[in-house]
Amino acid sequence: MNAPVKSFANVSIAVLPPVARLNLRIAPANLAAASAAFGLPLPTKIGQGVVKNGHAAWCLGPDEWLLHAPEAEQAASVADFAKARTKAPHSLTVISDREFTIAITGPRAQEFLTVACPLDLSRMAPGTAKRTLFDSAQVVLIRDADDAFRIEVWRSFFPHVSELLDIALREFACGL
Repeated sequence: MNAPVKSFANVSIAVLPPVARLNLRIAPANLAAASAAFGLPLPTKIGQGVVKNGHAAWCLGPDEWLLHAPEAEQAASVADFAKARTKAPHSLTVISDREFTIAITGPRAQEFLTVACPLDLSRMAPGTAKRTLFDSAQVVLIRDADDAFRIEVWRSFFPHVSELLDIALREFACGL
């Protein structure tokens, strides 16, 4: 689902193209095997992210990682993890069709997100991710830069989150 970019008051919102999206659950002791299977060193600190050669990984919990790769590489990534399973037991779930990614960018992006996100975003460093709420919808919020965020939202919550973002954009347009 590619939607047009909506912009106002130094904030832009866009639905990004699909990616291969995987949820990995693995014991931290087996991270080396998972890193080799995915082609980048998986982060070890909760919230930390790593991006390299079109692949990205964020540690969401003590044994949970969100992985992104180019959409065309999904089958290969799954196959690589299947090979690693004999040495490193894990659970890998393809969640590509479950979620949409919404980009929020611009000089006022952080302020804009406070309309429905309870986190103190000033404490969220670029390159990190957190599971949080956006109003009442559970999302993963990724901070790519000081002025760039992504919201990973389940397909079923997308209409709600999208409507909230539209309302917030209209409020910004009115100077509220």
